[in-house]
Amino acid sequence: MTETVRTSRFPAEIRSRGTWFALGVVVVLLLGWLTHYLNESVPDWAQDTSFDDIASAVEYPVYAILLGLAGNAVLTLTGLRDRLADGFRTEFFIKTGLVLLGASIDLKLIVDAAGRSIVQAVLLISLVFGFTWWLGGRLGLDDKLRALLASAVAICGVSAAIAAAGAVQARKEQLAYAASLVIAFALPSIFLLPWLADVLNLDDAVAGAWIGGNIDTTAAVTAAGTLAGEGPLAIASIVKVTQNALIGVVAVGLAAYFAYRVDRTPDAPRPGPGELWRRFPKFVIGFIAASVIATVYLGQVSSGEGKEHIAVVNDLRIWFLILAFVSIGLEFRVGALREAGWRPVAVFAAATVVNVLLALLLAVLLFSGFEIPAAR
Repeated sequence: MTETVRTSRFPAEIRSRGTWFALGVVVVLLLGWLTHYLNESVPDWAQDTSFDDIASAVEYPVYAILLGLAGNAVLTLTGLRDRLADGFRTEFFIKTGLVLLGASIDLKLIVDAAGRSIVQAVLLISLVFGFTWWLGGRLGLDDKLRALLASAVAICGVSAAIAAAGAVQARKEQLAYAASLVIAFALPSIFLLPWLADVLNLDDAVAGAWIGGNIDTTAAVTAAGTLAGEGPLAIASIVKVTQNALIGVVAVGLAAYFAYRVDRTPDAPRPGPGELWRRFPKFVIGFIAASVIATVYLGQVSSGEGKEHIAVVNDLRIWFLILAFVSIGLEFRVGALREAGWRPVAVFAAATVVNVLLALLLAVLLFSGFEIPAAR
């Protein structure tokens, strides 16, 4: 009789979880659709008003995150948030978006016309990652959380934190915490950096390099670059995707360090290449493959045909990023920040200040007088 009860309860639990998962996905899709609707409609509503410029400049990342946060508040108040949480597939949406992002990156263009962005990315990632790792150690943070925070602030925010989380096998709570910090700091940066670039009278190339090298997330860089203008947006995008391309290098380094040093017990056998492969974030391969395939494909077809097809991929990528940012807003936990205490917040804040200053210095040194290349 007991056995009968057990076998009948199991499918019911699965069905219940499946139902809540499906409802969670529906919430994300509805908020994603509303984000797209606002992104398309608000500029028309604000036309010929005093909000015209702002409405035209603000893009989908802002709407997606704000709607996600609003949905988060409503679901928390109604007690539904935790039940629906399995449907907030931030990691899946952003990894898919990053793979699709690879199709818009011309590797030859980056190497030939934006070599300065590679220099800036390597120097900035090395210095900011090193500072964050050192400060986190001084304040006694867990090694895996140090790796996530350093990767997030030095490379490209949530996606870098996801790559690092896979490489060091961080806990889900640590990843959610790092992602929450990224969002909390990226949101004001979207508006502050374009304003500061204007106050400091930076030229377009320097402003773009500063924005691309400093703001953590790709979508937030896009939003800030759009606010600053087309020229800064072009340079900011090249700098940011160059940083994105280095995710794999950092992930392999972290995977090796944690496999051979941090996670290895004294009597354990030496990890082999298989362990590094298991920890390596596989979406990075998809990201690079998409870039290579798109670059080769565009060399075989006419410009008009190529742009038409890449535009379809870019639209699909934007949809996945919208869903990712909605999910990030839904997953944001104020309580997680409060429970972690002041030390991780202090590390992330100090690293952000260092990143802002170093990115400005490198942008001035490397991009002053730089002629902005045409985007693909």
